[in-house]
Amino acid sequence: MEVLAEGHEWTEGPVWVPALNGLLYSDIPNNAIYLWQEGGPASLWLQPSGYTGETPRGGESGSNGLTLDREGRLLLAQHGDRRIARLASLWDTPVASFETLVGGFEGKRFNSPNDIAVHTNGDLYFTDPPYGLEQGIEDPVKELDVHGVYRLTVGGSLTQVISDLPRPNGIAFSPDQGTLYVSNSGLPPVIMAYDVNPSGDLSNSRVFYQSWGDGLAIDQQGNVYVAGPDNGVLIISRAGELLGVLNTTQRTSNCAFGDDGYTLYITSDMHLLRIRLNVKGVGF
Repeated sequence: MEVLAEGHEWTEGPVWVPALNGLLYSDIPNNAIYLWQEGGPASLWLQPSGYTGETPRGGESGSNGLTLDREGRLLLAQHGDRRIARLASLWDTPVASFETLVGGFEGKRFNSPNDIAVHTNGDLYFTDPPYGLEQGIEDPVKELDVHGVYRLTVGGSLTQVISDLPRPNGIAFSPDQGTLYVSNSGLPPVIMAYDVNPSGDLSNSRVFYQSWGDGLAIDQQGNVYVAGPDNGVLIISRAGELLGVLNTTQRTSNCAFGDDGYTLYITSDMHLLRIRLNVKGVGF
């Protein structure tokens, strides 16, 4: 396990960006995104990243999950602004200019969107637990009773596809896009699996693996990488069997494949880590 960067407060949301030949990741409490490129230290790339308001606030206000849409544009799950947004500036001259894709459901603001998965058809699926609210679940600004999972279609239609998980968190698709995995970091701590129907709706809800988990990643063989449990990353086969653990020795939030597809980047407490594997991630 190689340490690439340190000194952050809480790292999250790693995403490999081919246009930058590097990795972007969030430092949520510092409302910032950092860029790491081979041969150099990580550097501040964008601030603010998740809260653009003028009133100072504490807690986890920055961006959390980061990913790319089908056109290669940066999507952000923004805690403080409580929305799914798209960066509206260029890669080589980043500024905190965002386009809101969606900010609420049925007239109520989201809690604090956490992580995003992009279907090959362009639809976005994302989780909305309360972790980014300054006072948590008791915050008076909280408007939604449900901590849901949502689907935003390319055409702009929003539906709530999961409503019964206490704390939906990480989210990812299987290689064939036929299964959606969602980690629940509340009680009971489980990794759930759902069939993705041709309509985009979900069915056949089932427990895939009994464990607490945060961010998720998938390799081309269909193995699921679960960040968080036991200070590391669990590797679980598509049949739901534990294959191994990547030990980070500290709290671990998320992971994503990058480079040529054989490198797994891991956000872990104040660090950015990486490890080479013998299987490629989905999308490489």
